[in-house]
Amino acid sequence: MSDDIPDEGLRFPFETSRLFDPPAEWRLLRESCPVARADLPTGDRAWLVTRYEDVRAVLNDPRLSRAATTRPDAPRLGPARPEPDSIMAMDPPDHTRLRRLLAPAFTGRQAERLRPRIARTAERLLDDMAEIGPPVDLVEHLARPLPIITICELLGVPDEDRESFKEWTDAALTLAPHAAGAVTGARERLADYLRHLIAEKQEKQQTPGDDLLGTLIAARDEDRLRPAELVTVAATLITAGYHTVANSLANSVLALLRHPGQLDPLRGGPFPAEAVEELLRWTPGPVSGGTIRIATEEVKIGATVVRPGEAVIPSTASANRDAEAFEDPDVLDLGRPENRHIAFGHGIHRCLGAPLARVELQVALDALVRRFPALRLAVTERELSWGTGMIRGVNALPVAW
Repeated sequence: MSDDIPDEGLRFPFETSRLFDPPAEWRLLRESCPVARADLPTGDRAWLVTRYEDVRAVLNDPRLSRAATTRPDAPRLGPARPEPDSIMAMDPPDHTRLRRLLAPAFTGRQAERLRPRIARTAERLLDDMAEIGPPVDLVEHLARPLPIITICELLGVPDEDRESFKEWTDAALTLAPHAAGAVTGARERLADYLRHLIAEKQEKQQTPGDDLLGTLIAARDEDRLRPAELVTVAATLITAGYHTVANSLANSVLALLRHPGQLDPLRGGPFPAEAVEELLRWTPGPVSGGTIRIATEEVKIGATVVRPGEAVIPSTASANRDAEAFEDPDVLDLGRPENRHIAFGHGIHRCLGAPLARVELQVALDALVRRFPALRLAVTERELSWGTGMIRGVNALPVAW
């Protein structure tokens, strides 16, 4: 192990001084100790996996279980354990059953069918920005409302209830070690709301399939979905479909504004798909870079032996900056060819909503740079602040044009 990386006392998540500068520990670990033990905020320990090929292998290894993270004695990264009925905390065959049920709503073809609706929403939000006039907080007026409107329309959540989800999802994704009560409370409020909404839909006898929530209700009634899973699956879709896209969109806009030489040729549109892929690779996502897993049997990762019951965190954030996988990995190259990033994960738990997220990002960025070709930061970068939850992003992004 390098002298720069201690054998003991490595604390994770790592601190960062700037949003787009990866913690120095990632590079040092990739070069000298690609599988390293670290202390987590909960007091537990986990193996951090940092190299691209190793991370892909971990994400595809059935011996490293997501379901095992729900056990009472399992190591954990955040203050509360994953929900056992969440698709993100399942192994096959339960994961396979739920994935097959949800997959038809999140295909690339279905995402393209939603493109015109997403575009109308984006244009409406940009109309509001234009009416308000600069400076405008892009996070409040575009990055957050676009994905929450999209996922709520997909699920069939009434317009007037959308704002409630921000508070719940923000609280549910905190990493503060003493926030277990707040996390559990936020989950319970969201679950209570969804139970009420499901009961309303049944009382009104809405046609199953009118929206995704109706489809899930029908699946429960046909015994393809357990009652407890119905609420948890809906809550997971809302949290993942909103928070990750909102932060990715805001971070992407800031990244573009910091690279005017690459942004200027794109201001007339259309915004290219390869630029979206590069922004996904280069901008930060989940602070851990990957969900924690528990070894169910002995697993060898590189030269390191992980024993049963030990935790593993595969860092996609580190993997996406690995020089063995990407040429000049710390350089934002919006025309990067053959971009094999794993921002959406890999293997059976690869993000179900990836096609929809891609469409949302492309539509929003295309509309934004076309509508406001002189878009610029309205404050200095030093005045910006970053969130500290599981998914890290800029808290506010004042822009002018």
